[in-house]
Amino acid sequence: MPQNHSTAGADRIAAAAARLRTAAATGAPAAPVRDLIGRDDVVAAYAVQQRLTAERIAAGATVVGRKIGLTSEAVQRQLGVDQPDFGVLFDDMEYAEGAAVPADAVLQPRVEAEIAFVLGADLAEGPLDDAQVRAAIDHAVAAIEICGSRVADWDISFGDTVADNASAGGYVLGTRRVPLTGFDPVAAEMTMTVDGETVSTGSGAACLGDPVAAVVWLARQARELGEPLRAGQVILSGALGPMRPVTPGTAVHATVTGLGSVSVTFSASA
Repeated sequence: MPQNHSTAGADRIAAAAARLRTAAATGAPAAPVRDLIGRDDVVAAYAVQQRLTAERIAAGATVVGRKIGLTSEAVQRQLGVDQPDFGVLFDDMEYAEGAAVPADAVLQPRVEAEIAFVLGADLAEGPLDDAQVRAAIDHAVAAIEICGSRVADWDISFGDTVADNASAGGYVLGTRRVPLTGFDPVAAEMTMTVDGETVSTGSGAACLGDPVAAVVWLARQARELGEPLRAGQVILSGALGPMRPVTPGTAVHATVTGLGSVSVTFSASA
């Protein structure tokens, strides 16, 4: 993360956190927070995210991994940034394969299919290069990320989504676990359907050129922030194709070549 100076004071960071906290608690999306912290103030945006993360941990939540976002060049251009972002995965965000997600569990839900990696070793010391990260990955698995935004109408800038935990909502992991010795993430092809209709396709190359490269980036950022990646954590490496909205009663199915499939449904009512 760039060590640029933040122009947002502590009071503005606190106010942005309060706005997002209230939206999450009430289920009513809020106005963007860029009026408080700016559109692209990286330091301020992560300060808001870290404040909200600390509050959730204090309330009893457990961090189980991270999600990487903005891995697509097209999305980066759309938001005017030249780097990915990341958010925190908590223990209450995971849903079992094939499970029904309650209609009110994620605000303004959208889904994307990606490759998840589960770490078998810490990424806290050493060069954190490609070889080290590959060696630390225990296995890959197909995943559906359920993105959610506490910001009304997904009206987000880079600052808004970072502050809002990178628009994290939930995730589902497939059941087929494959070590990297038997799987090439770059060559993987993805197809995602919503209610049987194909709505998104893509490949591993769409994720920063290589999903493992996204994990290398994350490992370095996480260590820089003092919260390095740990063995057992789940890393959602970034979308392989376009994100799509879902509505109550929707069924989502994704396949990733080499990893099999993963499915989730959304309850018709709360």
